[in-house]
Amino acid sequence: MSTRAGRRWSRRLGLVGPAVVPVLVLGAFFVLPVSGMLERGFFADGSFDPGAVLEVLGRPRVHRVLWFTVWSASVGTAVAVLLGLPAAYALHRLRFPGRDLVRAALLVPFVLPTVVVGVAFRELLGEAGPLGFLGLDGTAAAIIAGLVFFNVAVVIRAVGSTWESLDPRPAEAAAALGASPWQVLWTVTLPALRPAIVSAASVVFLFCATAFGVVLTLGAPHYSSVETEIYLLTTNLLDLQAAAALSILQLVAVVALLLVAGRLRRVADPTASRVRARPRRPVRGDVAALLSTALLLVLVAAPIATLVAGSLRVDGGWSLGNYRALTTDGTHQALLVPVTDALVTSLRTAVDATWMSLTLGLLVALVVTRRSRTRAERRVRIGLDGFFMLPLGVSAVTLGFGFLITLDHPPLDLRDSPMLVPIAQALVALPLVVRTIAPVLTGIDDRQRQAAASLGAGPLRTLLTVDLPVVWKPLLAAAGFAFAVSLGEFGATSFLSRDEHPTVPVVIYRLIDHPGPMNYGMALAASVVLAATTALVMLLVERLRVPSVGSL
Repeated sequence: MSTRAGRRWSRRLGLVGPAVVPVLVLGAFFVLPVSGMLERGFFADGSFDPGAVLEVLGRPRVHRVLWFTVWSASVGTAVAVLLGLPAAYALHRLRFPGRDLVRAALLVPFVLPTVVVGVAFRELLGEAGPLGFLGLDGTAAAIIAGLVFFNVAVVIRAVGSTWESLDPRPAEAAAALGASPWQVLWTVTLPALRPAIVSAASVVFLFCATAFGVVLTLGAPHYSSVETEIYLLTTNLLDLQAAAALSILQLVAVVALLLVAGRLRRVADPTASRVRARPRRPVRGDVAALLSTALLLVLVAAPIATLVAGSLRVDGGWSLGNYRALTTDGTHQALLVPVTDALVTSLRTAVDATWMSLTLGLLVALVVTRRSRTRAERRVRIGLDGFFMLPLGVSAVTLGFGFLITLDHPPLDLRDSPMLVPIAQALVALPLVVRTIAPVLTGIDDRQRQAAASLGAGPLRTLLTVDLPVVWKPLLAAAGFAFAVSLGEFGATSFLSRDEHPTVPVVIYRLIDHPGPMNYGMALAASVVLAATTALVMLLVERLRVPSVGSL
């Protein structure tokens, strides 16, 4: 009896122990800021006043902002799915020279800083840009193009990961029975891919609806989404209660979207089986998918190539002057510190955010993926999984705003702490880290851990000898994702970054906001440096790619 009780307590300790630190961190740096934001929205002058939220939501400008957010996100999602599906097929079911390089190249836009994406499209669509004759600069079409550019990689990676493990035999059987390629696609393949497509579309819609840097750079001052409106209300108009009301609305809408998407994702075809199918050589019927992928590659490369070319142009000639100017503070003292100092700050901040998110993500993944032996344990793990994914339902701008209004007084006064920005960036990257590691830990046969335990290995030794050899590559990939996301994070950082220690995305936006050709050239050069750094990290991540990484 004592041995059984000891095992029960050991299981409970194994469940509670790793969860303590993540629960405390999310309680302090997520629950507390969100609670403060709710208080700011519903309480006026110390008394409960829900009418203030309704008054804000009844403003005509808020209606226009909501409508633009919904329709631009819907159109951006539809276009990203239509362009991403053929590329997902070509890059995950076909084998051709340069396939891995194309796949890595199409992944890069997703991790590019949103400010860089905005600057690249301004350079491409501006009056002096190669596509300036289209007259799209400053229009909603330019914003949607930026959203599609940024998010099409999500569709390719999420749907492609499922497509490459789809059993080809049902499609082959349908073709053998006389079904045309389109009938096979419509009746066999798409139903099997439906959960992955729904998952990717819901995530893309979420990213489009909460886009900040792209809309702020390409749309201001004519177009505003909920994210940019929260930023403008906070920084320009100092209307914190209105910003809190919009943050509450966004929080409710995003959580509802995640719940609906999670429910739709569970509706899978029970007859679909998963095997690792070997890519085959293209045939005549694959020409359309290959041409679509090539067109997408051109569309993705055009803004980046224009950005690089623009950074090398000074007074009508080719020069490295914009790059040499990165050691200055720009014209009319646009910056308090040079871009090179901001780059050092960005790298240091990203390193701190990476180890934080990786430590928390590994602990969370261990907690939610261990086998539950009782119904109570299973319920606790499901509850913890939902709790740890809560940051996914809150935009970076909302999180930064919550930090701003709650972490400047006791019990947590972090106004002058250099760790405030890394903590916010770590929370932004945390869901991505967990979703990268957890599928791999789930795939490990629990009998291996039981065998190690029966041979006398403790929990730590079991972790080192059973889990670590399998999970080390996804761990490195997750670290790369977290580093790249932190390096380009702009939403929360724009609220929290101190003037004397800005990050590169913040100084790029400040340079754009200050007139002058030298400032604009410096913004282009800084964008290229930041894009090259994140692209290099993502190429290394792609080298560490495992089939489960990237599924949503």
